[in-house]
Amino acid sequence: MLARQAHWQNVYQTKGEHDVSWFQESPAISLDLIRATGVGTDASIIDIGGGASRLVDVLITKGFHHIT
Repeated sequence: MLARQAHWQNVYQTKGEHDVSWFQESPAISLDLIRATGVGTDASIIDIGGGASRLVDVLITKGFHHIT
């Protein structure tokens, strides 16, 4: 367990957001999935494990306001 924790601490301390494989400048897949649900801008949305995600920023520009 400690080795795993040390690994992730190292990743977040030594790599920038653009240097990790999971970073997306534009969260297109997440936005497509949210659109596919048909929810409106009054929906509550939780960004689990958001980290340096751009999803919250994009949702705010699209008028969503119940974001956690």
